[in-house]
Amino acid sequence: MIIETKRLTIHTMSESEMRCLIEKQTDKELIKAYSEMLQESLDHRDAWDWYATWAIEQKDGTHIGDLCFKGLNEDGSVEIGYGITEENQGKGYATEAVEAVITWALNQSGVCQVEAETERDK
Repeated sequence: MIIETKRLTIHTMSESEMRCLIEKQTDKELIKAYSEMLQESLDHRDAWDWYATWAIEQKDGTHIGDLCFKGLNEDGSVEIGYGITEENQGKGYATEAVEAVITWALNQSGVCQVEAETERDK
């Protein structure tokens, strides 16, 4: 899946892209999280978009963050998680990416609600 916005290209990563992402990580928590996403994607190949990591890139291909859904729940809800690299925070990229992906998600069959959590101090 590829979604274009004014400044961004957002796309689901392939299995090989997800494996590369995991290999580049040094943070154990991120390694664990990305590994779990990869396994869920492999376990649900027919619903790849709902489990895979999505890359957030500037139009020139610069990777500035990623997001994911945490599966499609039976009640029609999906939860989204996302992050932008520290040097690109505060520029509206997360808002732009999340708005585009939420619009896409709400136009998918069976989806009626998108949820997200955040820390209070963020």
